[in-house]
Amino acid sequence: MHQTIPIFIIHTFLLFLLIFSSKSVIAQEVEDEREFDYSKGGEKGPAHWGDLKHDWSDCKKGAMQSPIDMSSDRVQVIAKSGEIKRRYKPSIAIVKNRGHDISLQWLNNSAGMIKINGTDYFLQQGHWHSPSEHTINGRGFDLELHMVHVSQDPNVTYTIAVIALLYKIGPPDAFLNKLIKIVMPMADKLTERNIGVIDPKDIKMGGRKYYRYMGSLTVPPCTQGVIWTINKKIRTVSQDQVRALRIAVHDYAELNARPLQPLNRRGVQLYDPENTNN
Repeated sequence: MHQTIPIFIIHTFLLFLLIFSSKSVIAQEVEDEREFDYSKGGEKGPAHWGDLKHDWSDCKKGAMQSPIDMSSDRVQVIAKSGEIKRRYKPSIAIVKNRGHDISLQWLNNSAGMIKINGTDYFLQQGHWHSPSEHTINGRGFDLELHMVHVSQDPNVTYTIAVIALLYKIGPPDAFLNKLIKIVMPMADKLTERNIGVIDPKDIKMGGRKYYRYMGSLTVPPCTQGVIWTINKKIRTVSQDQVRALRIAVHDYAELNARPLQPLNRRGVQLYDPENTNN
């Protein structure tokens, strides 16, 4: 008995640390819309995020902020597919109206992960911005999905990795068709709903070309050191789907996209396995 009790306590403590660490990383993105907004001239708009709280100072002073423009004249083309592997699996999820966006969240790291440069990053949640936050050669798009992943490895320097998908108006997106039927009854309500098993693989990506750079979260506290992977293939979404997502968070007349941030000599790579010029 004298030996099993300490072991049990140690195991319980380690489990607590794992759960707390996972929740604390998810909580890095502020979920209370009353704390900030996207109004250009407002006191809580993007220009003032860094002044609202000491912990949000990166929003104002950070040199590695997101989003950015992927301009061809400053993108390094790398003729390979890069180091990323997706291993998603169906899992219980909740959908949450956070006021500034719709967030689809998977619980307890159970939805699988991606592997970047040998490190596992577990899928936590996905959310949508309209219009897009990132641009390509100055061109913006109608919608942008951020799939947020977190590493549980205490030895990893960069613990957050985001995969971004860009959408233009066209044929409807099949995954959003399912989600919007759930979201619409939640319109203009800060609430969440358990929606059962959702398979992240149903979010179609396509394309083997993608941009990669080091940036930040695009909402307060604008945490830096985020590995961004932006799929170069532009997918399609219907105007009605974009409208539904914006109405759900009562911002049809407003935007929920942060303005572009300075690149500040950061490197941006375009992984293109089909490129033969290098």
